[in-house]
Amino acid sequence: MTEEVVTFHRHKKDTLRVLIKGDWSISFGLQNPENFLSHLTSEPETRHVVLDANQLGGWDSSLICYLVTLNALCKEQDIAVDVSGLPQGIIKLIALAEAVPEREGVAKRPMKQNPIDSVGVFVIEAFYQFTSFITFLGEALMAVGRLAKAKAVFRRQDLLIFLTDTGPSSLGIVTLISVLIGMILAFVGSVQLEKFGASIYVASLVGLAMAREMAPMMTAIIMAGRTGAAYAAQLGSMQVNEEIDALKTMGVSPVDYLVLPRLLALIVMMPLLTIYANMMGVFGGALVSILMLDLTWSMYLEQMMATVPLTHFFIGLVKSLIFGILVALSGCYMGMNSGRSASAVGQATTSAVVMGIVLIIVFDSLVTIVTTVFGI
Repeated sequence: MTEEVVTFHRHKKDTLRVLIKGDWSISFGLQNPENFLSHLTSEPETRHVVLDANQLGGWDSSLICYLVTLNALCKEQDIAVDVSGLPQGIIKLIALAEAVPEREGVAKRPMKQNPIDSVGVFVIEAFYQFTSFITFLGEALMAVGRLAKAKAVFRRQDLLIFLTDTGPSSLGIVTLISVLIGMILAFVGSVQLEKFGASIYVASLVGLAMAREMAPMMTAIIMAGRTGAAYAAQLGSMQVNEEIDALKTMGVSPVDYLVLPRLLALIVMMPLLTIYANMMGVFGGALVSILMLDLTWSMYLEQMMATVPLTHFFIGLVKSLIFGILVALSGCYMGMNSGRSASAVGQATTSAVVMGIVLIIVFDSLVTIVTTVFGI
């Protein structure tokens, strides 16, 4: 394509006439709109653009792309465009190209905002998410109330599937992480305690840290990345396929049918997984103590039982129960409020993991503060 296919004429100071002629083919490349833009900027008083295609030959989509670009540039500068000189087929294609709505989930070009506007948008979005989550939490509590009255509608088989997926299927990753955490705690503790001839207290360190903090928290983070993300992806995919809308149409509560069994599965399995994580963490600490500190298995266990009360294990179990509820709610909330596209499901999955981990850390801090105040 050569530059002669487009010429510009100005009969009036405020009117620019664009003469389109010759053959237009994508094989020649796309016409650069810079010449058109330079004619607009050279005369700031331009208020009308007239498109004339009386000398147009053959054409394809390259012409449509060029004309759509010209139209967009004119709209940005509030300039009227007269398309009456174009063939009807081109006019219809331009209208069709400009009428296609932007698809949900497609990445948009970020808009430039001043800092104050950005803070305002963030606060409004955060408040909306907070109120939406509180509403979802209320619906979940009502579903639990219906369960207590034996009026909740969900498949018992689904509950068994979620229990299996949440519990036995998670043992591998929980075992690996817990053993390694126990070994790390024992190794770090032994490096310092050996200097004071107090290597035996490694058992106390590992037992207290695993029982009160590391076992419930690490198990919850694992479940947030594994199960919480899975819940968000499952429910988000159902949102895309309009399966959740179908449940509402049939008069079935989506919270009862979809959220409740997932919530119950994590409530049941999180304390059990935490107990198992405690055992694996203690075992990991024992490996380091026996191999590096010349302690025996009996010395290690006796020291732990003598210095770590069961109260710390009970606190860890309470934390694990709270964490299980938070992971289930965050995953289900993001899935139920997902958009209806593949990109939106991916965003919901990511947000579920982030939200779950943040809530775990926040509530762990709150429980720690409360127990410290009350001297527990």
